[in-house]
Amino acid sequence: MQDQPQSVIANRHERSADLSIAEQLRSEICCSCQLSFLMEAHDGLSAAIAERAGFKGLWASGLSIACSLGYRDGNEASWSQLADSVERIVASTQFPVLVDGDGGFGNFNNARLLARKLHQRGAAGVTLEDSCFPRMNLFVGDRHPLADVDEICGRLRAVKDALAENFVLVARIEAPIGGKGMDEAIMRAHAYADAGTDAILIHSRMSAADEVLAFARVAEQITGRNRSYEILPNISFCVSLSAHLHGDLGQSLDATGNSGDAPILSSNYDRREHCEH
Repeated sequence: MQDQPQSVIANRHERSADLSIAEQLRSEICCSCQLSFLMEAHDGLSAAIAERAGFKGLWASGLSIACSLGYRDGNEASWSQLADSVERIVASTQFPVLVDGDGGFGNFNNARLLARKLHQRGAAGVTLEDSCFPRMNLFVGDRHPLADVDEICGRLRAVKDALAENFVLVARIEAPIGGKGMDEAIMRAHAYADAGTDAILIHSRMSAADEVLAFARVAEQITGRNRSYEILPNISFCVSLSAHLHGDLGQSLDATGNSGDAPILSSNYDRREHCEH
């Protein structure tokens, strides 16, 4: 009889002894000078498959978790159901999990509670978007209302104050999805960076990368040298921000495979100076 593989849960705990789960995620998406991919997971099985496939981090998708529970992607699943699903994902992998926290399920108190509970369940970080509650799936309609900037900044600060560096906080900008334009996205990115978010997530429903690249052109001005990291997923494909800034867009598209179901991509500036400090 063949020896059974060592438990992935035990592996995760051993790894965490040297590097916390939040530090693993931050290293993967915030301090790496290479492209990094996070694969979607919605339960323990999909998490284990993603790990076997070679991914180093997971994206706990709100849409996928809601659908797996028989709900629509509109905050019909409660935050406690989300946390239960995340716990099963975390227990099935040794790699960090970034959770799609939608808009935080309410005001700053709700967002802080959500983050604390996800942290207790073993998640490495959470993404909070600036959509209204309850949210609307991005494929529904052409224009979506956005939450007030100050309200979102309050949620971001509440999460950061509660968990500080023990939890990775990502701000997701819905302006391109909501039909609000790039000026709105840039204004919000400035505000969210000032509120203390570790990274910015921006995406587009367009089949071309124009909106993402337009954002990339001003990204360094938004984040500054000490916060030089972005997460840039796109429905049709993902593009390396560093490759774009260095004029190597073709290599970037080759690296991502121009896939229609591309996972979340950590797309960074040339952060060698930042990474060495």
